Amino acid sequence: METRRILVDGAPLAVRVDGGANDGELVAADGRRFRADAVRHLPPCEPTKILCVHLNYESRRAEFGATLADAPTYFHKPVSSLNAHLGDVVRPPPCRYLNYEGEIAIVIGRTTKNIRPSEAADCIAGYTIACDYGLHDFRDTDAGSMLRVKGSDTLCPLGPGLVTEWNFRAKRIQTLVNGAVRQDGTTDEMIWDMHYLVADLARTITLRPGDVILSGTPASSRPVQPGDVVSVRVEGLGTLTNRIVEGEAHVRDDVGAQPSDSEEVLSTALGGDWEFRGIRAPRKTQPAQPTPTTPKSRRS
Repeated sequence: METRRILVDGAPLAVRVDGGANDGELVAADGRRFRADAVRHLPPCEPTKILCVHLNYESRRAEFGATLADAPTYFHKPVSSLNAHLGDVVRPPPCRYLNYEGEIAIVIGRTTKNIRPSEAADCIAGYTIACDYGLHDFRDTDAGSMLRVKGSDTLCPLGPGLVTEWNFRAKRIQTLVNGAVRQDGTTDEMIWDMHYLVADLARTITLRPGDVILSGTPASSRPVQPGDVVSVRVEGLGTLTNRIVEGEAHVRDDVGAQPSDSEEVLSTALGGDWEFRGIRAPRKTQPAQPTPTTPKSRRS
């Protein structure tokens, strides 16, 4: 079953999907019906936190030539980064390296702490689609936490709905830009599966109903431009679609580290160790102050 949250008369309304796919009708508990393409979608859950795993698909690991640790590592996206199906994703000027990362999001269904992986399924409410956008212009300054890289406003669209009783194994995940497939993988290449991620995080972090875990992305994340339409399609979960827009306000240049196009920025945004391939991009933005770069095993 798929449920969604939409905005009706200024208030969230829970609906279920009747007819499947993104063009199905949405039905409220009181019988009201809405066209899915004629409403404003909201994220399908209300998390207290959004936890994200770093490299977790074999194709992505191989793309960077990374050597992984024996267990996954994570980062955090603030809830202020939440966005929804058909929402605009903002690339603030003068940033240039906004990358898509199509992912599957785990949504927690009950308070979860200190469980075995075999118990995780009972703690999951369902699954939805995510696109873990990254503003890699800030990669130098926020490499450890990735706070602005992954946590800036609008960079965590979820949706279109929450699907229950979905088996995550052997499912295809694709990201399309303007209709062309850019990422193409399956969940069989996940290094740590959904149940492992839930149990691992719940060892020291209490997971609450509605909390979200982003489970990783396949290879070939690349920058997109204002005007591009990005869709993430997952077998059995539907399609999440967003448009990239240019922000109205520039990132202030009178405070803080500035966007840069360092080797670390380029190698992550363009998909590998481009400095070893003799490729350079012209500098058009003020570089950040030098900081230690992130080990390959911490890229996402």
